[in-house]
Amino acid sequence: MPVAPSTCRELLVQCLESNRFLIGQILLSSDYTLRHVEDADRDDLDLFNSATDARLIARYDAQEEFRPLKTAPNLRRGWLLKLGTLEEMERAIEYFYPAALGLWLSYLNGSLKPTSLRQTLDRQTGMYRITQLLKPDQAQELVAKSCTSDGGCLRTILWDLTPGEPLSGLPAEKLSLDTLPTGRIPLICRELCNLVIAAARPIAKGNLPKKD
Repeated sequence: MPVAPSTCRELLVQCLESNRFLIGQILLSSDYTLRHVEDADRDDLDLFNSATDARLIARYDAQEEFRPLKTAPNLRRGWLLKLGTLEEMERAIEYFYPAALGLWLSYLNGSLKPTSLRQTLDRQTGMYRITQLLKPDQAQELVAKSCTSDGGCLRTILWDLTPGEPLSGLPAEKLSLDTLPTGRIPLICRELCNLVIAAARPIAKGNLPKKD
């Protein structure tokens, strides 16, 4: 990338100028069109013309099931989003992948501060306070299962298990931007998400002392 931009829109301009046309499962074009990357050669796509249409496209998968995680690798195919301006493209990307450009901008500017898994669990309250009982090996297994790019989440994880203690069970390219493929805009994960915290709760409950 050239000198780090100061806004998400400047970042998007740099991406298009440097041929970074892939973000998650979406293929971008310099003519402000977006489509599923697996539909690159199709000409029978349903046409949409507003950035807000991205919200509907991203809401359900191909089986019409709600997608609670926008970065899951189950974005439906068969659509073409044809927009007229860079501003509209930026808005559409935000609907598809919330905060994706902002997180990468923070990373490029050196202001991104990841939060370790243990720090995230330690701040939980109420019904999720119990996740603080999650053991390290349980945490490693849960993350490896939940966060894999193959069926889990497409984000690159930049947080550790504890400060200075890395995750295991995931490939190196899942845990660093050093090997970011040419042409790709990264999806960054700066802390454990609510879906994995919820999945940790029943596991942690099993660590409660047994009653006599």
